[in-house]
Amino acid sequence: MYTDFARIYDLLMQDVDYDAWSVHLLRLLESRGIRGGDACVECACGTGALTVPLAKAGLKMTGVDLSGEMLASAMLRARDAGCMIPFVRQDMAALALPRRVRAVLCTCDGVNYLDAQRAPLFFQRAFECLRPGGVLLFDVSTPFKLRTLLGNRTLTRREEDFCYIWENRWDGAAGRVRLHVTAFVKNPDGTYGRVEERQTQYAHDRSTLKKQLSQCGFTDIAFYGRMRMSPARSDDDRWHVIASKPLGGIHV
Repeated sequence: MYTDFARIYDLLMQDVDYDAWSVHLLRLLESRGIRGGDACVECACGTGALTVPLAKAGLKMTGVDLSGEMLASAMLRARDAGCMIPFVRQDMAALALPRRVRAVLCTCDGVNYLDAQRAPLFFQRAFECLRPGGVLLFDVSTPFKLRTLLGNRTLTRREEDFCYIWENRWDGAAGRVRLHVTAFVKNPDGTYGRVEERQTQYAHDRSTLKKQLSQCGFTDIAFYGRMRMSPARSDDDRWHVIASKPLGGIHV
């Protein structure tokens, strides 16, 4: 996953308002006492589109991703922004850090790429990598979005130098959606390169997520709707989830 696809990822995501998203993440972190100067790690950081603005806001960020190609793009983004950010190639379900941090983040559907067995592994590793009083903050595309808004739909986009066909197939029995993206990108010589990517996203409901987080030892678990500080609803397309590690660091 995410090999040649790294070339077009930012094109697919060009309509996302990362500045507004980073402001909301900072608001959520500040609600749990995480502020500028605190050490944080973003898992599944991709091309660093959120890692960089969070670093520019004063957080001491580290980016983690499984794709070396994504990390290469992230390093270029950070360099161009004048940010010194360490980027590490690592599976977030086996997250290991040299020292504990104040916050672990996973944005842009990172948890949706983990199935029911791997998601708790990530939560456990995040818990162990946090300092007492630290927080885990992540977002997921909701079951409503995967089932209804993506579902069995084909999305298309055509621009002068870029176009794609994005096919989705919802599997209700397995609680997952399979995505197949075919994209064409114009090269400097006028020819077009073709990139294909197949991915699977898994639906996670609130009750299961809360249970998994609690079993790892997290407390004060809260679900918010997209870009809101109000409680999540079942018809939201995205949930922001935040949970705290007890000050005593006791696993319950």
